[in-house]
Amino acid sequence: MSYSPTESPRQLIDQVRAAASARRSLRIIGGDTKAFYGQPVAGEPVSTSGWTGIVSHEPSELVVTVRAGTPLVDLEAALAEQGQCLPFEPPRFGPASTIGGAVAAGLAGPARASAGGVRDYVLGVQFIDGRGEWLTFGGQVMKNVAGYDVSRVLAGSMGTLGILTDISLKVLPVAPAEATLVFSLGQHDALEQLHRWGGQPLPLNASCWVKDQTQPDAPELLFLRLRGAVAAVESACERLAREAGGTRMDNAETGPDWAACRDQTLPFFNAPAPDLCLWRLSVPQTAPVISLPFAQLIEWHGAQRWLWAPASAATEIRSAAAAVNGHATLFRAGADGAPGVPRFDRQTAVIDTITQRLRAEFDPAGIFNPGRMG
Repeated sequence: MSYSPTESPRQLIDQVRAAASARRSLRIIGGDTKAFYGQPVAGEPVSTSGWTGIVSHEPSELVVTVRAGTPLVDLEAALAEQGQCLPFEPPRFGPASTIGGAVAAGLAGPARASAGGVRDYVLGVQFIDGRGEWLTFGGQVMKNVAGYDVSRVLAGSMGTLGILTDISLKVLPVAPAEATLVFSLGQHDALEQLHRWGGQPLPLNASCWVKDQTQPDAPELLFLRLRGAVAAVESACERLAREAGGTRMDNAETGPDWAACRDQTLPFFNAPAPDLCLWRLSVPQTAPVISLPFAQLIEWHGAQRWLWAPASAATEIRSAAAAVNGHATLFRAGADGAPGVPRFDRQTAVIDTITQRLRAEFDPAGIFNPGRMG
């Protein structure tokens, strides 16, 4: 299925209208690489994979408009030709990942704590609502304040409000300089350093702390990526290496490692046992060590913590996250699918009310990805 720039996604619109009329559920997919995320969804597949291509790219304006079914690898390759990038580094989870899926999931990669999240870069969208209407919100500039900011609401909505078709994104130039330092630090000391450095004018971009079980003696290591002006990166490298005994690594070696961290292909992300689940803890950056008897990998300068644990540990894990004003998500279920264990923490009454009203407005028949966020 292919389209010219003047066509509408008629096949998608017709499918939505037929489903709404019959009150038939739809399961929205792009590359279908994130089917594991959220509650399993049943329904007739509706795919954006044929709605592809870059509609417009204004390198001097740092704006790109792209169709939702466009593979992330294609979009990023086109941006790289102009020396630009998606600063939030959306996880790809395979070559079929699409930009629509990335925005709908709202997931960001290693640079999230420094560069911002997905919704920070969404300028405007076109999407098909539950009535089969093709709607436009936002635009192609940051200062568009007319009406409600629906375009950013759709970021992270996981296909429960509509089918994204076109997305306008702010992009940024690739940083002039990049460097990675590695420090031999236990979790407590690594967090202390990150908290201290985070309050200083340093070009911190990404961090990853892990106990490396692939090496003898399983060393505890903090990897820190710096990006920015050449002088700022060089100065920070010298200072941080001196302060905490860090060693500068070769960019050719660390580039693939950061990509593996982004795409969850590091050894840590291989399930230690089939029955274990991958849990994602979102906590304040300054949260202390969370004492849980499970191996952890820590990103976002302390704000994102991954661990492998059985589904039966849900209460323990969620209580530990809540104790530091955070929350926990069952990100990948084990082989048995973790029946009966909610993927997400319970929403507050206020948030739940707002969510239900949004769904009633944009998907009155409740056909889009029913139960995905339940």
